[in-house]
Amino acid sequence: MKIKKFDQINVLPFIDIMLVLLVIVLTSASFVSKGTIPVDLPEASSTNAPIEKMQSIVIDKEGNFYFEEKKMSFDALKAKILSLDPKKDALIIKSDAKSQFQNFVRVIDLLKSKGFEKISIETKQ
Repeated sequence: MKIKKFDQINVLPFIDIMLVLLVIVLTSASFVSKGTIPVDLPEASSTNAPIEKMQSIVIDKEGNFYFEEKKMSFDALKAKILSLDPKKDALIIKSDAKSQFQNFVRVIDLLKSKGFEKISIETKQ
């Protein structure tokens, strides 16, 4: 019985395993770092002022609406949203998981009808 000399290493299986691990790390890292649902916002021109702060709209599990932590009816929220600039102001929507989906749809429909471009939806990880 003759013993073969070990003079080369086959690295192709090692490369395949490393590529699979790289794909797993990159896909999981994108979910961890963002923490929100990505929204494809249109590009802003250089003449617009930068966004200073995102204003929040919150819907609790009882269906109450809050704008910047101030409780209000849907009609009052609608009036507040009408006073904002749809091109410049950015809004973030936080809806309780147990709230009626119809309340969320009403807010999104209102924002869509007024032409808001910078809308984010906050979720927990």
